[in-house]
Amino acid sequence: MNQFWRLPIGDYWRQNRRGSALIAVENSIPLRVLVLALVITGIVATDIAAKTTFSLWAIPLSIIGATWSYYRRTDANITVKFCIAIGMLAALGAFFGRLFGELNDTRLGLAELLIQLQILHSFDTPRRKDLGYSIVIGLILLGVAATLSQTLAFAPVLLLFLAIALPTLVLDYRSRLGLEQIKLKTQKVKPNKLTSLFTFYFLLFTLVVGLGLGIFAVLPRFPGYQLRTFPVSSNIQVKTGFTGRSIINPGYVRGGNASNQGSGNGDGQGQNGKPGSLDNNFYYGFNSKINQNLRGEMKPKVVMRVRSQAEGFWRVLAFDKYTGKGWEISRNDDVTTLRRSPWSYQISIPPPLISGRSQEVVQTYTVVSDLPNLIPALAHPKDIYFPTPVIAVDRENGLRSPVGLSEDLTYTVISEVPYRDRTLLGQAAQKYPKSIKNNYLEIPPAIAAKVKQRTEEILANYNQERVAKSHKSLDSPYEQALYLAQYLKQNYSIPDNPLDLPYLGEKDDLVEAFLFKYKGGYPDHFSTVLTVMLRSIGIPARLVAGFGAGQFNPFTGMYVVSNTDAYAMTEVYFPKYGWFAFDPIPGHPLIPPSIEDVETFSVLRQLWKWVAGWIPSPVLGWFDYLFGIIFSWIGRVIAWFFALFTQGWLGILTGLILTTTTAFFAWLGWMQWREWVSRHRLKKLPPMESLYQQMLQWVAQKGLGKHPAQTPLEYAQGSYQHHAPATAQVIDEICQAYVGWRYGGHAPELQQLRQKWQAVKKNAKNP
Repeated sequence: MNQFWRLPIGDYWRQNRRGSALIAVENSIPLRVLVLALVITGIVATDIAAKTTFSLWAIPLSIIGATWSYYRRTDANITVKFCIAIGMLAALGAFFGRLFGELNDTRLGLAELLIQLQILHSFDTPRRKDLGYSIVIGLILLGVAATLSQTLAFAPVLLLFLAIALPTLVLDYRSRLGLEQIKLKTQKVKPNKLTSLFTFYFLLFTLVVGLGLGIFAVLPRFPGYQLRTFPVSSNIQVKTGFTGRSIINPGYVRGGNASNQGSGNGDGQGQNGKPGSLDNNFYYGFNSKINQNLRGEMKPKVVMRVRSQAEGFWRVLAFDKYTGKGWEISRNDDVTTLRRSPWSYQISIPPPLISGRSQEVVQTYTVVSDLPNLIPALAHPKDIYFPTPVIAVDRENGLRSPVGLSEDLTYTVISEVPYRDRTLLGQAAQKYPKSIKNNYLEIPPAIAAKVKQRTEEILANYNQERVAKSHKSLDSPYEQALYLAQYLKQNYSIPDNPLDLPYLGEKDDLVEAFLFKYKGGYPDHFSTVLTVMLRSIGIPARLVAGFGAGQFNPFTGMYVVSNTDAYAMTEVYFPKYGWFAFDPIPGHPLIPPSIEDVETFSVLRQLWKWVAGWIPSPVLGWFDYLFGIIFSWIGRVIAWFFALFTQGWLGILTGLILTTTTAFFAWLGWMQWREWVSRHRLKKLPPMESLYQQMLQWVAQKGLGKHPAQTPLEYAQGSYQHHAPATAQVIDEICQAYVGWRYGGHAPELQQLRQKWQAVKKNAKNP
């Protein structure tokens, strides 16, 4: 048997192992140190992003393993290899065991597995190839940390990783070439040489960062094709008997006891709209009853971070009954509880009975500060991945949790968000179901006639006042709602100092005081007034409270939402299509952001906003119009193209044909452009230099190009072995003439050489 396969035993194996180039050991200490630094940076990045403590045990063990491996790099270490294999199997078994506790998000478990494998692997890294595995693990850890990161605290670690990676790759490349490694401790290096080396790496680092940021800015983002993961916090056990009827707002009344910010029952902030003060941290509108006779301001504080495929209004709850100084949910006790299966975090929510085009949008919410037990989500959620075994849904499509949303709680929602088609909504029928008319047309009788009269006057004066740029007639509820919202924005105002807004008296009505007495009010008062005005002319409407989109961070890809982003809007019902929101608050967009807004080039748009601050207004307006058309058109075309691949085999075939055709014309254009650039460059050269370069380009296209180390005469001599004698003779003459012109100052016979060269090319085309 040994005649065919010599067993690696005894001294023969040891000699062969040391002599084989395939398993030669890596002796470079700088390379090993830099690889260890990359791995440590990856571990630290995971700790920062996931708020874990892997570094406390992983970094010391990695250093010990790397040191051990260096000193034992020439030994067989058979026992150590067996122990490492057993340890890796144990780590893999523990990872699969953790999968049952992390059903929807395995990123953190994967990171811990990689760290464990790297520590075991660090005890046996004799070869450069083994160090390459460690580099890959460090890169994967950094990638996992990037997906877990929600703040810019990850950015310095990323820059540090890049700064270490560049010299690591240089040393790795030198090792692959077999070059002698530079040892700074033993080699005398001149100060200016060391300085130039650092300067080179700094310039390279700056170039890589600049290119990365540039690509990041112009890289298109396709909402429908993002990687879908469903992060969810660990399971939360709740007591039995959850009904979903109670709302817990930590800043206001809980359990029947009034807080120090107001007085009232267990559900609101003051009974019958009595004067009171706003809580500094919690939005007053997240209750089953809200009192809009409160005064004060909230202190800005980040409450959650949202990763969403589309910008939107993070809806919390809605109110159907106007009380004169506030709102309440009249059917607060009419809720439905939904349970999930024990082996999944998914809870399915019955969809509303509406028609029309819609788009699936995935959102992941991470709570930063305590919130009420109300679950923010985009409109029309169909699936929610939540850590509690049960949630509740009220009659206004609000989601309720059995526990308050505490810090670090994470959940994911999948919503089926409808498109807002102005034409279709304008043509919607005005025959409302009985349940809609009974719940969303009620107005206090004392103000009904007065508000209706004022609303009809505003609509009747539409053609005279022209406060809206649209020339559409106000013959549909949609156009009327749009116009009234715009009218309130332009004719009523928020006081310069909202604290000076007087309290409403016992007999005062909020809408009446807003329209006829104060000519304005708090931001939420605008939405209340619009809702009541629409009801007065027979259009069903309700008040909806939630969070605005917040501040988008282009580097983390998340919306940072503060407590001050909470406000209320008006939702209007359209038969067959459902509820759509209108925002009458000054300074807010009339139509809240939704899936209609193209965010393909969102980062570039953010950069443009910063640059626009330095451009004069007339020029800025022209650029805004131009870039708006360009990017909107490009974004829609790209989105349409990728949507083809979701339309079955015909769509896939169409997409492939378009891709192939586009790639062909792009290649053809690129070749034509290169040829034009080449001709343009050759025209600028001296005649002899131009002819010589044309000859080199021609032979290169034949696959017989000149090596950079060859002189013109050496290439001319070798050309006789690869070309026909006549062709080689002409190449030799051109090379001789070029050398004589370049280095000897001799005038070449250009006309004769050109004729001979043209004949060579003609013979090559017509052999």
